[in-house]
Amino acid sequence: MNIEQKAVAIRQLTEELISVDPDCFLVDIKLKPGNNIQVFLDADAGLPIGRCIQYNRALYQQIEEAGLFTDGDFSLEVSSAGLEEPLKLTRQYLKNIGRLVEVVMKDGSKLDGKLLAADDEVVTLEETKGKGKKQEVLLHNLAYTDIKSTKIKIVFN
Repeated sequence: MNIEQKAVAIRQLTEELISVDPDCFLVDIKLKPGNNIQVFLDADAGLPIGRCIQYNRALYQQIEEAGLFTDGDFSLEVSSAGLEEPLKLTRQYLKNIGRLVEVVMKDGSKLDGKLLAADDEVVTLEETKGKGKKQEVLLHNLAYTDIKSTKIKIVFN
C-alpha cells in the first residue's frame, strides 16, 4: 500500500470515527516521513484537548487493527487546527464569522478585516481604512478561487 492509499484509508477511518459527533469535522491529514501521521480536527464549538486525546486513542487502535503499517511502525498526533493554521474549509470560515482575519490573495495583495459572511463560493470581509472623520468601511466579496490563504488575527486587548 503506497502513501496515498494509506492517507485515504486514514481519512476514511477518521471520518467514520468522528461521524458520531456532528459538531466535529476533519480539516486535514498529513503523512510525514517516518510514518508520522498528523490529523487536524475542528469543531463548531471548539475542540478541547480531552476530545483530541479520545480520538487519538481510538484512531490509533483502528490504524493498528487495519494493519496499515507493518509492525505498528507509526506515530499518530490528533490535534485541533490551531489559530496559526490557515482556514481551509467553508465550515471553518462560518465558525469564525465576526473575527478579524488576514487574507492573502493569489495576486499577492493582503486584506485585513472582519469576516462577515461565507458560503460555498464567496467570503465577505469588512475592511476599515483611515481614522476619525476620514475613516471608510469597505466591503469585499472574495471568491475562494482568488484566495491564497486566510488566517485568524490574534488580538490582545
